[in-house]
Amino acid sequence: MAEPVKPTRRYDSPRRREQAEATRRALLEAAQRLFEREGYAATTMAAIAAEAGVSPKTVYVVFETKSGLLRALWHLLLRGGEGDAPVGQRAWFQEVLAEPDPARRMRLHARNARRVKQRAAALMAVIRSAAEVDADMQALWARIQSDFWDNQYVVVQSLHDAGALRPGLDVARATDIVWALNHPDLWQLLVGARGWTAEQWEQWFGDTIAAQILRPAAL
Repeated sequence: MAEPVKPTRRYDSPRRREQAEATRRALLEAAQRLFEREGYAATTMAAIAAEAGVSPKTVYVVFETKSGLLRALWHLLLRGGEGDAPVGQRAWFQEVLAEPDPARRMRLHARNARRVKQRAAALMAVIRSAAEVDADMQALWARIQSDFWDNQYVVVQSLHDAGALRPGLDVARATDIVWALNHPDLWQLLVGARGWTAEQWEQWFGDTIAAQILRPAAL
């Protein structure tokens, strides 16, 4: 009687995982350069492979599609690091919610908003432009807008729970105000078109949202 065939063990090692991660990061960095310089439509998977110094097959093995690669890049830049934890679970977001002083909470929120935009504002412009001609990018842009509003809502709700919102202002309307002032379009106008520094934008945003939504006693 023939002996049963032993299952083949998949070879793995820390070195192989490190190499795979290095390849993934090189592809993301190459894609970011090309997307921001050439735009979504003009950037091909072959061009990304060449920019990263790998074979075209490698790009497809790691990310499958160009839209999948762009989604992965967006999540990396938004979250500020690898891992699956959403924005709401990131330490920098939780720091805002844990701050007891409402005015200081707005300053921390402004700091985080500035950091995210410095990482991702250029890519957001790429996604928004691509959304006009590509269904996958249209869906991604819609998801970005929805998630963006939801994240502002969490911060505003925490202010409401602390009794810090301006009288007569409900959570949804206050969230709309913060969402609009924090929108990447406004960043592009002030920083991109008008030449504000990132630090000037942060100061303005923090001042403005505090004045708009906090009760006077919380300022």
